Amino acid sequence: MSELYDVIIIGAGISGLSTACRLSRYSCDVLVIDKGADVSEGATKANSGIVHAGYDATPGTEKARYNVKGARMYEDLCKSYGVPYKKTGALVLGFTDEDENTLNKLLERSYQNEVPGCRLLTKDEALQMEPELNSDIALALYVPESAITSPYELTYALADHAKINGASFLLNTNVESLSHEENYWLVHTNNGVYKAKSIINCAGTGADVLHNIISTKQVKIIPRRGEYYLLDRLEKPLFSMTIFQVPTSMGKGVLVTPTTHDNLLIGPNAEDIPLEDDTATTREGLDEVFTKAAMTWDKISLRTVITTFSGIRAHEKEGDFIIGKVEGAPSGAFEAIGIESPGLSAGPAIGIELGDMVAEYLKLSKNANYIPPAPQPKPFISMSDEEKKLAYEKDPNYGKLVCRCEQVTEAEIRRSIRRPVGATSVDGVKRRTRAGMGRCQGGFCSLRVAEILKEELGEDDLLTITKMGEGSEMLTGKLSEGEI
Repeated sequence: MSELYDVIIIGAGISGLSTACRLSRYSCDVLVIDKGADVSEGATKANSGIVHAGYDATPGTEKARYNVKGARMYEDLCKSYGVPYKKTGALVLGFTDEDENTLNKLLERSYQNEVPGCRLLTKDEALQMEPELNSDIALALYVPESAITSPYELTYALADHAKINGASFLLNTNVESLSHEENYWLVHTNNGVYKAKSIINCAGTGADVLHNIISTKQVKIIPRRGEYYLLDRLEKPLFSMTIFQVPTSMGKGVLVTPTTHDNLLIGPNAEDIPLEDDTATTREGLDEVFTKAAMTWDKISLRTVITTFSGIRAHEKEGDFIIGKVEGAPSGAFEAIGIESPGLSAGPAIGIELGDMVAEYLKLSKNANYIPPAPQPKPFISMSDEEKKLAYEKDPNYGKLVCRCEQVTEAEIRRSIRRPVGATSVDGVKRRTRAGMGRCQGGFCSLRVAEILKEELGEDDLLTITKMGEGSEMLTGKLSEGEI
């Protein structure tokens, strides 16, 4: 049996880590548990990266409230952590009379949700803003407050911030059950049992299983998979805004959007699947994405596709977020369930409210030694010539380019491993530095990244280095008896 924690958070995505950061403002012992080999291994790493303004969420729902509140926090939040954020604006396209009726309803929702600046555009106005749009559009809803961010970069920054303020992390650990004894909770995992005065369930697609173990009111999560194409970065992306089509009951539909690193992202479709971790891409799913995206971009070309991927959304069958105390459970249990889109946008607001709820329940005092966030260093690719010169003088490893596609240096890779919650795999380095995210997808730099990981982690050879955790070893054996 382990020590008694004040709080155990289950799930290291945007909601769980936003909550951990909020709790770091209080004097408490926090443990974050996640089944992944790294934080941000679930829906947070595989979504559209859109900070939705909140124009389409049904007024009066938790989705609407948290979406609007969270979106308003994002610019300052990302600035404080040095994480990419761009207020690009968005267009929602209409092609038919029925679409026009829907766009008018969305405009009315924007008023009810107090999302400023939304207005309907004529076809010509929309085409003037985005000349690459399909000229068959009839009108569009303009949403100036829509923005984009890098979700995994933000989550890594949140993890680091929580860690430097005292939070502990237990990764590669699957929570199998929960139980309550007198005044504390027992969290049963494949790596032992952990005790806490309070628990917070932010377990994504697995959150319903844990909820149903402890609550008299049952819930149901439906895993909903979305597939994407990612296109190579251009000096100037073909689209400057996020382009939506009219939403459906399954979500916001297939979009075309620039990313914060000037790639173009196309997707997702929406397919309810039986397995919560089935992140495969399929020919049928990608064909659906292509066909629907062609309605937005009739000159669509996949010649510059550099990768495809999918993410799983945690859709609760009743359709709204479930946030707060666990209904029908012993005291001290809290949760954030069904955090699908606009979950990324809502995450910071969820973290503040959930963290404060737990602090009030435990009667926590303020942390007198709280360390505020500090921005991440500027990436080498974004530095001026003078900044590069100064960086090299401070650390000569800035003079060693490892990833040519994304201009990532050895200094940045080593720093990504040494961060408070640092990379332990090739993919962990990739998402923290973008080494391997370019046109060749790691074809030239993966081996050198693995070698640096071996050195920094103190491993004996490269056979232990993985792509994304246990079971994904980069190498399977030696061709000879020589050193590797």
